[in-house]
Amino acid sequence: MDLLEQYDVSPEAAWVTAFVGLLIAMVGGALAFTQRVYYEFIWRYFLGPVRVDATKYECLIYDSNAGEVITPDDGACLTQASQFAVTDGYTLTSTTGYILVLVFMLFGIYLLLDRFSLKPYRGFFYALFPFMLIGGVLRTVEDAFIAAIDAGLTPAFTYPVSALLISPFIYFTVFGVALTIFLGSKFLYAREITETWTYPLGAVGTVILLVTFVYQLYLSTSTEYVSLYPGILVVTLGVATLASLVTFLTLEKYVPWVNEGTGMMGLVVIWAHAIDGVANVLANDWTKLWHGIDYGAKHPFNQFVMNTTSSLQGGTELFGTYVGEAWPFFLVKLLAPVLILSLFDEQFMDESPRFAILLLGAVVAVGLGPGTRDMIRVALAI
Repeated sequence: MDLLEQYDVSPEAAWVTAFVGLLIAMVGGALAFTQRVYYEFIWRYFLGPVRVDATKYECLIYDSNAGEVITPDDGACLTQASQFAVTDGYTLTSTTGYILVLVFMLFGIYLLLDRFSLKPYRGFFYALFPFMLIGGVLRTVEDAFIAAIDAGLTPAFTYPVSALLISPFIYFTVFGVALTIFLGSKFLYAREITETWTYPLGAVGTVILLVTFVYQLYLSTSTEYVSLYPGILVVTLGVATLASLVTFLTLEKYVPWVNEGTGMMGLVVIWAHAIDGVANVLANDWTKLWHGIDYGAKHPFNQFVMNTTSSLQGGTELFGTYVGEAWPFFLVKLLAPVLILSLFDEQFMDESPRFAILLLGAVVAVGLGPGTRDMIRVALAI
């Protein structure tokens, strides 16, 4: 900041300049070095997986000799020397890229929100909670679109429009919706139409969430390509809620300083990641109790945990009893938010409430978004 003050440049101007500069560099590089920059980096690690996710294919193949993207023959993702295949899901490269983008965009959002009063801060956090759920629910809408394609039908939206409901673009979609409603709520409050701006924000978000979920339920009763296994919802929500309460109350009793800064917001953070943990375990190891669809892990870390567990256990059994391979991920998703919450002490929350609330919201979103998507996707068997 001292450097910016020295040259009389505002943080907002610096961020916009950096954003435009990076965008120009990326587009310019893609145009000047199409194969090397666009196809072998941008498309291979970022756009290609999104395109695959929006199709019925297991992968897409780029042929450098032909300079085009082709679909696999007979569904086989076999490549020649001049080709490479991309699948849906994440790689270490794409994950690293998304983390860097997330940090950069969070800073931009912080600068944007710095122009508004966010008091009451905790009320703002809770008002944002429905939007943290909306991302996962909207993502399963796109999963339903793919199920329709697999059934030989044409969904309501197809690629590229459906890409707005696929990571990472869905984060921008949800942010755009949330920002619009936030500005609308601020407008109503400024005109004294409402007594507070947080209630309209949370209320509209809740309505959008319910409408989207009801649409999914409608598909489960009116189509053959979407089903409903409510037991999965009950188990996921029940186990995650119980585990979160036990974890939170244990912290309150033995290490209360962990919760002193965040209070009940800490319970929300733990619950969000517990949902992700339980949903992952069910999706990877226990779907045979319901419909038997094999989902597998899409994130490198999830796959690492499963591979390590399988190696240490010698398979999917422990002492002769089936336990699966993903169960340690649930424990990780309980421990990780506790470690994060320990950083949000009272001093940090009091001195930087805006930044703290923004970070807490991001922590909840990165757990609850994919967790909600996995839970509903498995429950709808899509």
